[in-house]
Amino acid sequence: MIRRTRRQFLASAAAAGCAATFLPGCAQPHPPLSPTPSRRPRVAIIATVVRKYSHAQHFVDRFLEGYGWHGEHHHPPMDLVSMYVDQFPRNDLARERSARHHVPIYPTIAEALTLGGSKLAVDGVLIIGEHGNYPKNDKGQTLYPRYKFFKEVVAVFDSSGRSVPVFNDKHLSTDWDQCVEMVQDSRRLGFPFMAGSSLPVTWRLPALEFAPDTPLRESVCVCYGGIDSYDFHGIETAQCMSERRAGGEVGIKSVLSRRGPAVCDLLDQHPTTRRLVFAALSRSSTLAPTRPGYTGWMPDPDWLRQNSKGFVAYFIEHRDGFRTTVLLLNGLVFDFTYAGSIARPRQTASCQMYLPMPPGRTTLADFFNPLVNHVEQMILSGVAPYPIERTLLTSGMTLAAVESLHRGQAVETPQMAVTYNAPRHSTFWNA
Repeated sequence: MIRRTRRQFLASAAAAGCAATFLPGCAQPHPPLSPTPSRRPRVAIIATVVRKYSHAQHFVDRFLEGYGWHGEHHHPPMDLVSMYVDQFPRNDLARERSARHHVPIYPTIAEALTLGGSKLAVDGVLIIGEHGNYPKNDKGQTLYPRYKFFKEVVAVFDSSGRSVPVFNDKHLSTDWDQCVEMVQDSRRLGFPFMAGSSLPVTWRLPALEFAPDTPLRESVCVCYGGIDSYDFHGIETAQCMSERRAGGEVGIKSVLSRRGPAVCDLLDQHPTTRRLVFAALSRSSTLAPTRPGYTGWMPDPDWLRQNSKGFVAYFIEHRDGFRTTVLLLNGLVFDFTYAGSIARPRQTASCQMYLPMPPGRTTLADFFNPLVNHVEQMILSGVAPYPIERTLLTSGMTLAAVESLHRGQAVETPQMAVTYNAPRHSTFWNA
């Protein structure tokens, strides 16, 4: 828990003017959690919906029941003490979990954070704004209320004169200005802010990690899924590797999205990118057979083009000339693989981001374990495991890619001049 006097709180708000530039020097250190030996830390979960296989179920059940970790069943050293749930479908699980574990569901976010009182009464907040029945805009984006939920949390921080660590599941918002405002709020109030998906922190096969300042030249992720959905996971897969390149991340210049055979047309113009695509495919354990009766025949460009009808690809140019390509090869793969080109020595590095989907979808997805553990550590230490600027950029790349598909042309992104350096330590689960 971050404890500050109201005078300190107001002073930090007045000094927040540099946050909009997102320069490394503007980030303020997060103080560690104050030791409170008299009680365990308390956590509130703010969710759109809690149903079977929803993201909120993955988080709620792990905080209540524990999960496998370090070769044993781990119970978080903190208590889930309150929930706010926005929707209750017929297959709702929130009420059952509330009754069985004696965790109240409050009618408002403010009451969930104050435990029905007038001041902030929890030590960490999780915003799980994924799944549920929400409208879509004309670009096909689902308008989840993540920004709305976040602003209601911040309002409680403001009125209470103190703040606590916050985790936001997946991308920040479907509006760039709202994404920026969320990061600015975290800087203004000085609370650790972690966001994003499980891809950067899950297991890797093999356990590939680039050393800081690796002379990386290009990144490719091959994956599957929908627009404004799993595409975000693919972008995060590439970005958690790309950010470790020499000079760090410097922001995004433009994004071009293409569908169908046009994807292969662009790959033909960039042989290095195409080579990385096949390097990533070599790490896939779900690659569809390329010839009848064969299980180990590697694909070639002609085969790729023949199956390109359902393809979607994002071609992302960074401000330093670095290139990121994300390909959703629906129907051909059902996993997430990565390949990167290193300049010195000239080589290709690749791996699979391991997402062990439960057989028959009867159990929880284990790849949420590392993400939940990182959230726990942030609440305990008061330090986010990686810069929030990563998720700001991956949110922005997703928004620009969807916009490019909508317009049918490249989108320039001068607003995404976001710079940051990756943590020097590894944050993926490699044990």
